[in-house]
Amino acid sequence: MTGRNANPKVQPLIIERWSPRAFDGSEIPQEDLDVIFEAAGWAPSAYNVQPWTFLYAKKGDANWDVFLSQLVEFNQGWARQASVLVYVVSDSQMRSDKGNSDNHSHSFDAGAAWVLAALQARAMGYDTHGMTGIKFGEAEAALGIPADHRLEAAFVIGKRAPKDVLPDFLQEREAPAGRKPVSEIVKAGTFA
Repeated sequence: MTGRNANPKVQPLIIERWSPRAFDGSEIPQEDLDVIFEAAGWAPSAYNVQPWTFLYAKKGDANWDVFLSQLVEFNQGWARQASVLVYVVSDSQMRSDKGNSDNHSHSFDAGAAWVLAALQARAMGYDTHGMTGIKFGEAEAALGIPADHRLEAAFVIGKRAPKDVLPDFLQEREAPAGRKPVSEIVKAGTFA
């Protein structure tokens, strides 16, 4: 992996976004959350069906403990200090008045929505950390997710705290990670 050096034409907001685990637990105003989720809703999607749903709980609200308990223990340890915990759910069906059909790109489209939420949060001075360390199989029932939907991932939103709020073994990792060079992630032509 290389460092966080990028072509100067890459938008700084993209480079500045990273996934900290140290959060201060401060309250996020509902108005700010609404803007972050609205930005997510501007993501492109196949046939503009917008197959994503964001389920969220704020730290200390009636749903917080249930939402937090659906993360694996490792993620519960640090995510409990975030301000908001969000689960990303996608609808596997394209629904219309003519009936339903499989939506091949529902996961891809939900991922596009998540990244817009992450970038909007960063633009507003918040940080996010996406994760798939979820109790899949249990979480869907606890969160009331219908069988024709897919639990994709979770993410937290909050204000970054100093890394010393984390256990020692996580403090070492509390820094922006590098990225593979373009030559390792792009191929002209076929895969082989």
